[in-house]
Amino acid sequence: MTNSTVRFLLNNDVVTLENIDPNLTVLQYLREIQFNTGSKEGCASGDCGACTVVLAELDSDKGEQLNYKSVNACITFVGNLHGKQLITVENLKDGAKLHHAQQTIVDNHGSQCGFCTPGFVMSSFALHKQTKTPTRAQVLEALAGNLCRCTGYRSIIEAAITSSEHAEADSFARHYQETVSALTELKKLPTPVLSNNGHNFIAPKNIDELAYELLSEPNSTLLAGGTDLALSVTQNLTTIDKLVYLGNVEELTTIEETESEIIIGSALPYSKFIDTLHHYYPDLGEMIERIGSKQVRNTGTLGGNIGNASPIGDMPPTLIALGATMTLHANGVERTMLVEDYFVDYKKTVLQPSEFIKSVQIPKPVEGQTLKLYKISKRIDDDISAVLAAIFIEQKVGANDQETGQKVTNIRMAFGGMAAIPRRALVAEAVLQGQILTKALISQAKEALTRDFQPMSDVRASSKYRMTVAQNLIEKCYLELQSANARKVIETRVVNYA
Repeated sequence: MTNSTVRFLLNNDVVTLENIDPNLTVLQYLREIQFNTGSKEGCASGDCGACTVVLAELDSDKGEQLNYKSVNACITFVGNLHGKQLITVENLKDGAKLHHAQQTIVDNHGSQCGFCTPGFVMSSFALHKQTKTPTRAQVLEALAGNLCRCTGYRSIIEAAITSSEHAEADSFARHYQETVSALTELKKLPTPVLSNNGHNFIAPKNIDELAYELLSEPNSTLLAGGTDLALSVTQNLTTIDKLVYLGNVEELTTIEETESEIIIGSALPYSKFIDTLHHYYPDLGEMIERIGSKQVRNTGTLGGNIGNASPIGDMPPTLIALGATMTLHANGVERTMLVEDYFVDYKKTVLQPSEFIKSVQIPKPVEGQTLKLYKISKRIDDDISAVLAAIFIEQKVGANDQETGQKVTNIRMAFGGMAAIPRRALVAEAVLQGQILTKALISQAKEALTRDFQPMSDVRASSKYRMTVAQNLIEKCYLELQSANARKVIETRVVNYA
């Protein structure tokens, strides 16, 4: 059973959308249909944050609690709003009184031309709704996806830091249970559908509905976070005939741990699993913090990053190095394969018609295993990689190896930005496999890398730059491992002496 409309809360009012083109973005809807012009368009690509709005939705992991997250309205399609609360800057003030997220901007002189200010306010609002007393680091992370060209960030950061100080309960806190009740009722509605101008949207609620939909229309375009897909509409001005939204499919939005692996649903946003991965692989958690902005990580998904099949995606080389697997589903039939085997050629994969990515399985580390990740980009935050190196290495100390080093018992080195697909450096790996790492051996591996890749030149980096950087990252990994191993030896001796 389907519902020919999309329903959500716009601030506190229930809104029903019908006969709306599903290619319409939330920003276009707000500005051109609702005439709420507080949210601005600066880039139409999710980079500047001027369009930031906040979505509140029921958190299935915490019962009847709301999860507030900042998102880029310019790259979010209107169909994604179904069953959620959309909060805009126009509705923050309580009567004539500014919300404390707004007032602190005023008090700290954090606005000049004001174009970016609504986005900063909404990012700060979302942060303080989720974290009552955020640290400076959390504030910086929350605001990293918002750009300002005239005021300077010090006053804005100070405003966000002090936003919770002496703050009274806002209207959202007072109407919390009403919002929960309203969203609970919306969640009971049938599967939403939008149709207009020959374009269609559907948001299946479970994996069976999704499988049936793709079996009926295998050429449908899958939509998860849409942080890359939406650019085809906002930047290239194309239109998508049939959008199938995955964010409401319960089986694709879960995370599970077994004794040996972490299982992540393909439509689960990064912000939902970053802490788990950081616990097991610190380098991976830090790298994910550099995938887009907070707004992007609140909507972008692991399945989308893989399924997009970009040669410069950050997660595929990481998953390849870890030996991760992925489960594909089509009409009740599933198959599991290495992520490494998913990519065929530039933007080409083994995915069959009607098939979709269900989950990704990441092995947990065991003693002696290390994952080192290096992302090379022009900016630290919110930028695309020129080169990403993912090096997974397992070392064991033999009876007489304590002084000379640790033998490499397993190594996988995968790179992004070096070929048409993310893939391993098999020739360089063979040089290091089964050996005790030395500076001379690393030099051989660096030379072998030239037989693994012949990178291209583009606007991000030249072929020579990419190769030089990739070679140097192998050496950087070696030096860091040597330093870590030396510390372990010293610590062991201190413990034994004690």
